Amino acid sequence: MITISILTLKNAVLSSIIDAGYVFAKVNEFLAEKGDAPLFKIQLVGQTKEMQQHSGQFTVRADVLLHEVEKTDLIIIPSMMGNLLIATHLNKDYGIWLAEQYRRGAEVASMCTGSFLLAFSGILKGKECTTHWQFANEFKYYYPSVKLVDELMITDQNGIYSSAGSNAYWNLLLHLVERFANRAIAIRTAKYFLIDLDKPSQSPFTIFNGLKDHKDILVLKVQDYLEKNYAAKLTVESTAEAFSVTRRTLERRFKKSTRNTVTEYHQRVKVEAAKQQLEIGKKTIFDIMTDVGYIDNQAFREVFKRIAGMTPIDYRNKFNSEV
Repeated sequence: MITISILTLKNAVLSSIIDAGYVFAKVNEFLAEKGDAPLFKIQLVGQTKEMQQHSGQFTVRADVLLHEVEKTDLIIIPSMMGNLLIATHLNKDYGIWLAEQYRRGAEVASMCTGSFLLAFSGILKGKECTTHWQFANEFKYYYPSVKLVDELMITDQNGIYSSAGSNAYWNLLLHLVERFANRAIAIRTAKYFLIDLDKPSQSPFTIFNGLKDHKDILVLKVQDYLEKNYAAKLTVESTAEAFSVTRRTLERRFKKSTRNTVTEYHQRVKVEAAKQQLEIGKKTIFDIMTDVGYIDNQAFREVFKRIAGMTPIDYRNKFNSEV
């Protein structure tokens, strides 16, 4: 039997704890319908027997305490809410514990912002991870040794799993069901919960907001310049010249502070402006393309698809209320 340990963190999003347990319990029910033995032993693991959640509105009771767990196969880190640095600090003992369990052979899955605790544990160093797009810049700033692939809905690397924003954890849970059971059971589970089994990207739902929680005044000024002049044909050289610095200096400082190159940042600002027009406007895609500073339709389409995860036409069809 596979032991699933769901952590009862402080400042946890309660639904992510409940849903994780529910999914694996439902798999056991599906197996029982076929006359098969249950596959999962599900337990809530906590620092204390009781943990209050959502400002004391709910109380979660742990089945076992951290020090009582001798062996587990899969640890699930629920999503956290509020200030994520504070939430991570409040749960630091869980981070130390899960790092030790990972060294003993347990696999670890983080839901949404649970990735902050996962990164804090140290086991993500040099590995890939995703998280909610809204906190991507913050994650990159505090955990630069982790390769954040925030365009992905889920990641799976070396027994470590993560999911993107909010309800994306359902895709992770289905992925884990397939990983520890089989594809047929995962499909049965997906149908029961009405969840799209294969949803590879959160890019269409992302709103770009450049990282500005840094102290480099020059870079802040350049960011403001790029955002106000997104339609202009700017180059790294012309931008560096405008601020009286060398290209090399600008690129080094800009990448260090924003986790984007100057070109990448400018492209993301352009695409964000295009997305907003596609969502609320009635302009043609050609007009929108030229409005944000592109003259080559193919180049615009390729950049847009790389950043947004779909073509401009598909994006308009999905998000424009006038369509």
